[in-house]
Amino acid sequence: MLRELRDRLAGLFYGWRMVGVSCAIRLLGGGLHAYGFTVFFLPVTQELGLSRAATSLVFSLARAQGAIEGPVAGYCIDRYGPRPVIFVATLLAGIGYMLLAGVHSYTALLIVYMGIISLSYQAGFMDATMVVANSWFIRKRALAMSLTSGSIALGGTLVTPFLAYAVHTWGWRSAAMGAGVAFLIGGLPLSLLLRRSPESMGLLPDGEPLPKADAKGSTHPGEEANFSLQQTLRSRQFWLLAVATTLRVVCSSCVLVHFVPILVWRGLTEQRAAFFLAFIALLGMPAHLLIGWLGDRLNKPRLMATCMVIASLSVYLLFSYTVEWQLWLALVLFTVVEGLFPVTWATVGDFFGRNNFAKVRGSMSFLYMWGSVIGPVMAGAVYDRTQSYSPLMWGLISLCWVTALIYAVLVKPSSRSSSS
Repeated sequence: MLRELRDRLAGLFYGWRMVGVSCAIRLLGGGLHAYGFTVFFLPVTQELGLSRAATSLVFSLARAQGAIEGPVAGYCIDRYGPRPVIFVATLLAGIGYMLLAGVHSYTALLIVYMGIISLSYQAGFMDATMVVANSWFIRKRALAMSLTSGSIALGGTLVTPFLAYAVHTWGWRSAAMGAGVAFLIGGLPLSLLLRRSPESMGLLPDGEPLPKADAKGSTHPGEEANFSLQQTLRSRQFWLLAVATTLRVVCSSCVLVHFVPILVWRGLTEQRAAFFLAFIALLGMPAHLLIGWLGDRLNKPRLMATCMVIASLSVYLLFSYTVEWQLWLALVLFTVVEGLFPVTWATVGDFFGRNNFAKVRGSMSFLYMWGSVIGPVMAGAVYDRTQSYSPLMWGLISLCWVTALIYAVLVKPSSRSSSS
């Protein structure tokens, strides 16, 4: 039986191994950082005597930093490959969280979180890992990206509850120190296992057999989009995708950063809210896989539009539920918002190709990441002014519908444009 399993693994396309490594890296980052931030939110706010808007601003400025770095990060990833970028990001995250344990002022919090922890997190844990999936797959791109993206939610399920327990039992400073050590001993070895592309190992995407060269010397099966960055930026599709993604990120960041505070406002304890956070993270992976599987089989823009309509219902239920089953339903439906990320990037890969994917993603990040800057601060300011999250609800619902309409009008650009 072990021999049979070993033989199957030996025959597995190497790209799936690369996706597995990327998933492990994202699982670590998702559990300790992406979902972990909301666990630190209230303890840090209370101990440092901050308003919720001020704490949200730290997160938002870090996202703004990621937006500004996006084009540079994209250039570095396309030029040098994902591995060195992920290694540096993991190293900085580990050192940063260890230093976070010692901050005692708002200024120190800003310096450590922005100057070290988040300096290359977006580039290393988010952009570079998605480039791995895009480089190794074409036909199964949405599924590969869904596995990679969904591992963040899996990290929220497997890792964030331990982080929440550590914060509750030993305090947020000890938990931050432990997170830093985990990044260093877990993330650095994983980053060294990555390989740049199938071509770098004499393979083709999706594990396709190497074809014989045709009369023109071409060995690539089928026609693949290959837009330059300049051609992409001139296309209508790029800007529609960027605007839609920005609006979607406003919605998701508002809810996820303030998830625990929202449920505390609704009357739950912090520990109970953290349990629901773990539940929504648990649903993240199956939601990613389902939406990714559908993305490889259905029209991606129409699928994304449908999911945003579903998301509007989830927002309404989350902010106004009266019985607990409505909260459970809201959490299930909200998973489609995060599940759309890999389909979005698979759409970018389908529309514009593999060769300049990191540059295109970095340029789009420069635009859509501002949504994660605006969203949490806006939500925090609304609460600080009204002591309620209710005024936020209808605005988020409206954004969901506008985003759905933008997705609905998207069509793939002509491949002739890439060769013009």
